[in-house]
Amino acid sequence: MAFFLSSSSTFVHPQLRTIVAKMTLLDTLLFYVIHFVDKLGIWHRLPVFMGLAYLGIRRHLHQRYNLLHAGRINGQKYDTERLSFRTADGTCNHPHDHLVGSQGTCFGRNMPPSTSPYGLLEPHPAIVASKLLARKKFVDNGKQFNMIACSWIQFMIHDWVDHLEDTEQVEIKAPEEIATECPLKSFKFYKTKKVPTASTSSESDCLNARTPWWDGSVIYGNNMEGMKRVRAFKDGKLKISGDGLLEHDENGIPISGDVRNCWAGFSLLQALFAKEHNAVCDMLKVHYPDLDDEKLYRHARLVTSAVIAKIHTIDWTVELLKTDTLLAGMRINWYGFLGKRFKDLHGHILGPILSGLVGLKKPRDHGVPYSLSEEFVSVYRMHALLPDKLILRDTESTTALEDKCPPILEEVLMRDMAGKEGEQRLSTIGMEQMLVSMGHQACGAVTLWNYPSWMRNLIAHDVNGEDRADPVDMAALEIYRDRERGVARYNEFRRNLLMIPINKWEDLTDDKEVVEALKEVYGNDVEKLDLQVGLHAEKKIKGFAISETAFFIFLLIASRRLEADRFFTTNFNSKTYTEKGLEWVNKTETLKDVIGYRHFPDMTRRWMKCSSAFSVWDWEPNPESYIPLYLRPAP
Repeated sequence: MAFFLSSSSTFVHPQLRTIVAKMTLLDTLLFYVIHFVDKLGIWHRLPVFMGLAYLGIRRHLHQRYNLLHAGRINGQKYDTERLSFRTADGTCNHPHDHLVGSQGTCFGRNMPPSTSPYGLLEPHPAIVASKLLARKKFVDNGKQFNMIACSWIQFMIHDWVDHLEDTEQVEIKAPEEIATECPLKSFKFYKTKKVPTASTSSESDCLNARTPWWDGSVIYGNNMEGMKRVRAFKDGKLKISGDGLLEHDENGIPISGDVRNCWAGFSLLQALFAKEHNAVCDMLKVHYPDLDDEKLYRHARLVTSAVIAKIHTIDWTVELLKTDTLLAGMRINWYGFLGKRFKDLHGHILGPILSGLVGLKKPRDHGVPYSLSEEFVSVYRMHALLPDKLILRDTESTTALEDKCPPILEEVLMRDMAGKEGEQRLSTIGMEQMLVSMGHQACGAVTLWNYPSWMRNLIAHDVNGEDRADPVDMAALEIYRDRERGVARYNEFRRNLLMIPINKWEDLTDDKEVVEALKEVYGNDVEKLDLQVGLHAEKKIKGFAISETAFFIFLLIASRRLEADRFFTTNFNSKTYTEKGLEWVNKTETLKDVIGYRHFPDMTRRWMKCSSAFSVWDWEPNPESYIPLYLRPAP
């Protein structure tokens, strides 16, 4: 302690000293390392190995000090050998408590609830939305991320998180001085439901209506009723229409695992992975003819969920955070330092650093029962990725050249691609044309003044996919939601993540126009800055599509989703997945493999020039360390 007191007074940022004072001596020393690098602002410019060391230290500290338990867990032990499959509602995944991570359990916390003295309407959410978020002119992110990548993150969010709502409504009215700039002068929505908690850090917590495990619930459902709805109950398969898209019920609602607030690009991915599931079933039936419908379904769900998790880990995230350090880091998460070839040959034999998190002998939750956190939900607010229009391409044009972007056929308003109308349009467009169109269109940049205007007067859906009566201003609502749920504002958020806080607006950005706009809304009080606004305004690391602050939450949770799940650790083996099922997972590296090798090889060869299906498809390919599946000879 004397060591800390003598050095921290001059070295540690004054606003971080209280937090660091609670650390062990070893963790204090490790903090000094990252704090020194943070002061120089150079971790992302370090050689890859040193950058990985920095991220490894930071992840360790976050695992120690940024995992807080919330809610009550009163589950029971169960027979993990007998229940060696993913359940409908996420129960029986944790090795000792059958309720951990199940539907209806609480969101966790990465930091204590906000201690901000400011109220829910300070400054007014409509003012923040109109002056800082509302789109002035669409800004895309170049070739790095396309509309498939944009749809993918909604596909993942619907797998992980959705706050349970209360029955009481709240109304937000736009102040007179800003009313003319708001599409809605007022709007109503349901409060977030909160329940009493056993946590020492908060009096109440919020409930997750989805299963936070990486279990593919976005296509399989979050409970028994949802699971039965999507199953064909023949050969283990899921329902799918003759054109390869989702089936619809008598009300025009797609039949899939989650149908709330969907649009055509999102349901396209649901259909694609329903096809993937059914392809796994066909493969398993050939190799294991004695498996009945239930066992085929269970094994295929395990395989398909693992394929989705792997694509997100080593394909989508690598395109989101396009640097050599993150390319190496995400592959290490899955394969370890020794890489894919060593792991394929020898299995997981040398621990998490050398052999990766996938295949650990037992799950690791760092002493905190698994859940996804309120802060994780907040940093995934990325509606700026959505454009105003979807650009449909003419894939049948005789003027379209090989490996060139097909000509534009028409532009459709994004509003018309949502809900039932969007499903009807998708049925007309078809899966292949939709994939090619989305692949060739860049999505938006996560930055200020780029929030879609059409989402400020949005007809939201209920859990059954039906339109709600009251339209909402999503930009204003998201600001309110973070405050309502006790998520720290930007500067407090950074302090809790052991990051250097800002003292003035110029510490956040060197854009003078942004600085003036922030002053207009928040005055000179940087502590008042909302988290989402700060994340969007923050100057980005080269290659990052998101802010560094958001990334450090990702750094923690990306590992936690894998290492806490027994189906990626203890049960990631041929006994649980079957030998051929595990082989299917191990041979799949990217979304390009799924689309190009198994489902649309001709389309992929003709139109996808880039290395990743998440980049704009006419972008130059990157050097690859492996041969993509769609270029490999068929087995």
